[in-house]
Amino acid sequence: MPKVDVYDLSGQIVGQRELLDTVFAVPVNRSLLHQAVVAFQANQRSGTADTKRRSDVRGGGRKPWRQKGTGRARAGTTRSPLWRHGGVTFGPHPRDYTQKFPRKMRRAAIRQALSAKLDAAELKVVTKLTFGERRTKQVAELLRSLDLGTNVLFITAQPDENFKASARNFKNVHTVTTDSLNVYSLLRYHRIVFDEDAIARVEEVFTK
Repeated sequence: MPKVDVYDLSGQIVGQRELLDTVFAVPVNRSLLHQAVVAFQANQRSGTADTKRRSDVRGGGRKPWRQKGTGRARAGTTRSPLWRHGGVTFGPHPRDYTQKFPRKMRRAAIRQALSAKLDAAELKVVTKLTFGERRTKQVAELLRSLDLGTNVLFITAQPDENFKASARNFKNVHTVTTDSLNVYSLLRYHRIVFDEDAIARVEEVFTK
């Protein structure tokens, strides 16, 4: 079973924790991870983009000039796609981008993403990610003491509004709970940080 150091909020090592092989030490299938990311991004799309065809644009019912004798090209409507204010050819219309991704595949992809992060030494565990007050400075000190850089995903078992509000002032620092864990977020951020309760929750859920 792999082991990781457990840190406190000041960056000091206060112990070690064993991680389950079935969650944090599984073979990585890059094709599955790619499929999971594509499906996640597709499912975030609203699909509401819409354009008007020439029949949808108001006006253009009258022929702008007679067919012959003007020296100009023949035209039957001012709403032709060739004209300004005309319709759009082959433009987007509302559609559903949803991709089905089975639950077993999604969970397998999350286990593989966690294993890849642990193998790359990009996963850390802290005792508790809770703040008594909203202080951005505390998050800055935590990032510095754990040498996390500025692209970090913090994962907690339960939402902590003080910690979330303190972290949101950083552009590439994000907080999620284990209930909303997804492959895209795990791979998008360079470092991921769990608190101990979140690790226990992940092991409980993803070993079933």
